[in-house]
Amino acid sequence: MTTISPHLIAWRHPRPIGAEGRCIGRTDLPVDRRKAKRLAHRIRQAARRHGWPRAVHSSSLQRCAAVGRQLRRWGWHHHIDDTLLEMDFGAWDGLTWAQIAHAEVDAWCRDFAHHAPGGGESLRAMLDRVAHSLVDLSAKPPSPLLIIAHAGWILSARWAASHATAPAQPSQWPSAPRYGECCVLPAAPIQYRPVEPPKRK
Repeated sequence: MTTISPHLIAWRHPRPIGAEGRCIGRTDLPVDRRKAKRLAHRIRQAARRHGWPRAVHSSSLQRCAAVGRQLRRWGWHHHIDDTLLEMDFGAWDGLTWAQIAHAEVDAWCRDFAHHAPGGGESLRAMLDRVAHSLVDLSAKPPSPLLIIAHAGWILSARWAASHATAPAQPSQWPSAPRYGECCVLPAAPIQYRPVEPPKRK
């Protein structure tokens, strides 16, 4: 049984520009420079207060990477890691929720774990990706490991820590953390059992 590092600390990115009322996964929206700097400052303050290393991981999407780039300007190491990407909503990505047919949303709700919304990534595939990412990240120095993350990645990480299987109903899925919220991922064995990734030739 693999254990998640007890020192895996994630901040949700700042509110992106233009996200209101839209389905946003891989759509690469910018963030206000002041908000990115404000979150970077909070992370830097927390690191100074607790004696954490000056290193942070993020996805390549602007809403996370902008915070990492600001920390890099202050002498931090910033690592881009696309296993930390938000869920891929395929053809839905970037659309307003009003533009997405109710029948398509209903189909996802009926098979919440396995249906791929918009032909993108199913929740089961997202959980598999995040579980593998957690194992890889937990094996990396330094400790603690600091992450600027997306809401879907954080929720998937929390789920993987405490559930062996994917949720069957949307009502089981937890609420998203607030923009900029700090989340300490639980120091517990990973309960979720992902499908093994294909071996590289």
